[in-house]
Amino acid sequence: MLDAIRWDTDLIRRYDLAGPRYTSYPTAVQFNSQVGTFDLFHALRDSRKAQRPLSLYVHVPFCANICYYCACNKVITKDRGRAQPYLQRLEQEIQLIACHLDPTQKVEQLHFGGGTPTFLSHDELRQLMAHLRKHFNLLDDDSGDYGIEIDPREADWSTMGLLRELGFNRVSIGLQDLDPAVQRAVNRLQSLEETRAVIDAARTLQFRSINIDLIYGLPRQTPENFARTVEEVINLQPDRLSVFNYAHLPERFLPQRRINSNELPTPAQKLEILQRTIEQLISAGYRYIGMDHFALPDDELAIAQEESTLQRNFQGYTTHGHCDLIGLGVSAISQIGDLYCQNSSDLTEYQNLLASMQPATSRGLLCNADDRLRRAVIQQLICNFSLEYADIEQAFNIDFRGYFGDLWPQLQDMAKDGLIELDRDRITVLPAGRLLVRSVCMVFDAYLEQHNRQRFSRVI
Repeated sequence: MLDAIRWDTDLIRRYDLAGPRYTSYPTAVQFNSQVGTFDLFHALRDSRKAQRPLSLYVHVPFCANICYYCACNKVITKDRGRAQPYLQRLEQEIQLIACHLDPTQKVEQLHFGGGTPTFLSHDELRQLMAHLRKHFNLLDDDSGDYGIEIDPREADWSTMGLLRELGFNRVSIGLQDLDPAVQRAVNRLQSLEETRAVIDAARTLQFRSINIDLIYGLPRQTPENFARTVEEVINLQPDRLSVFNYAHLPERFLPQRRINSNELPTPAQKLEILQRTIEQLISAGYRYIGMDHFALPDDELAIAQEESTLQRNFQGYTTHGHCDLIGLGVSAISQIGDLYCQNSSDLTEYQNLLASMQPATSRGLLCNADDRLRRAVIQQLICNFSLEYADIEQAFNIDFRGYFGDLWPQLQDMAKDGLIELDRDRITVLPAGRLLVRSVCMVFDAYLEQHNRQRFSRVI
């Protein structure tokens, strides 16, 4: 069974390295300022010619309150009026990008992230969705995967009703931890009742998928109190769960400086928290998809993994990796064919560029042949826990073992340690290696040694 995991503390201690999450390969660390508007327009033209379906990501950066652990691109403000100037520029960007695409290209996937998308008023949400529908071919039969991130403190039944009316059918709910002491330590007070009310509304309104985000490794967490949170979450029966490892990087993310590092769980406690969480979720019937993600067996992600069609992109695990991903909003990332490009992460610069009718692209990368090959290898391993050499050889006209001959000693060491099985025809990630699949993927990363590993979170 694909969700079989074997917990091996010794292996985890040896292979729990800092490394990328591989929402892309090459990763965003490789992006550079040489990629600009010309490259974006060229990629959009190719997408239009190929009539590829689309996935849209819309970034709404505003939050009314700061969560100390957060590493997202965000603007903390109580002034709801700040959203309107941003929306004006966002609508300009939507129009600017859409005119380079074909109106018949279907938007199979849509996701609003942030920040807190429901920071926007009901009228602003209606305005934004109307503008998207005017310029992009959004599906109106509820067959698309249209999701939005929800802070239960910023949503109620009327909000959920509006979102369903606007075409959203998936919600992702930030929860993190239910323990009051942990919530106070990270400045996010959120009751179980608030969360349950939003989930009840989503179910009543027939949203077809509910995801809950948890974070382990936060201050004042213990194996015992986090186990209680997980138990309560299981009772809520979300379709999917994300259980993220908190990476304490106060030198990079200023809000994290408000966290008392003396209150963080020890590495041994973090391991125990994760082990207990996995045991609880597997016992409750959830399948381990990989990379912190769990899903019920009838969820589309679990089914796609069983059928070896699961993919991964900047939105995480997905069944829409065949779509061109168009990122809209400050700091948003696009993946269009072999082009990665990212909008400016500075709100003022983003708005000024669009005010002058220029795209907000600030950096990116155009994949070369080696990048495409390694991307395919990493995708197979991180999504399906296996790789057939013949598939890669046929797709890229190479001899797999010859091309990666210099990596073979590392792979053989991993095979001896029981992380992977190295056969004549394939690589298989074994149950003891599935929690450490990022470490396996890192072997194939041609750029990894060029960068300071402190930029990345640890595997566990």
